[in-house]
Amino acid sequence: MSPYPLAARQHETAEVAPAALGRRLALLCAAGSAVLTLLPACSRGVGDAPAPGAASTTPSVDAARLAFDATARGTGFVVGQAMAAREVRVFFDPQCPHCAALWGASRPLHDRIRMVWMPVAFIAPTSGPQGALLLASADAAGAMDQHETLLASGQGGLAVPGPADAGLLAKIKANTEIWRELKAESVPHMVYRVGANGPYGVQSGGLPTAQLAQMLQL
Repeated sequence: MSPYPLAARQHETAEVAPAALGRRLALLCAAGSAVLTLLPACSRGVGDAPAPGAASTTPSVDAARLAFDATARGTGFVVGQAMAAREVRVFFDPQCPHCAALWGASRPLHDRIRMVWMPVAFIAPTSGPQGALLLASADAAGAMDQHETLLASGQGGLAVPGPADAGLLAKIKANTEIWRELKAESVPHMVYRVGANGPYGVQSGGLPTAQLAQMLQL
């Protein structure tokens, strides 16, 4: 599957929502039912070691919609179909191997969905600079392919040639704050909608291609 045309690549930004949104999210997420599942994810509590399992919260319908709206304040790069109604916004750390697996699993669906990959930084000192490198790339999808290949081969991902752009590091910090506001404990962390008007959902941890397609009702 070829990456989405570079001319349509964009960063996702929006004005900061009121602080009350964070409080509403906390209250509504608390109303959801918590379930434990074995999900491939990197937890912020264990550094870059693969987590044996992650706590996945099933939020209420309103909480999932609010979570999706909150992600509009973040910054990421777009792959897939720019105008697709099915959209997934993914918080990922460039040093997370499970995020790399989700990247590969999602590629067969790029002809039917829109994905916004939003870098966060908590696993390693290189997480932020590598995320900035991906955001700055004119070919973010190609850079992500290269990065994940290097990461999977044990080479640590893309080499950062010099000091990272301070403005992009600030955007990654803001992404990380949004991720924490959503009470996420691991990456990849997906917030998605199945159609232009929903339904909306939240998924903590990666999924193989077939389950990702099922989640998006493809």
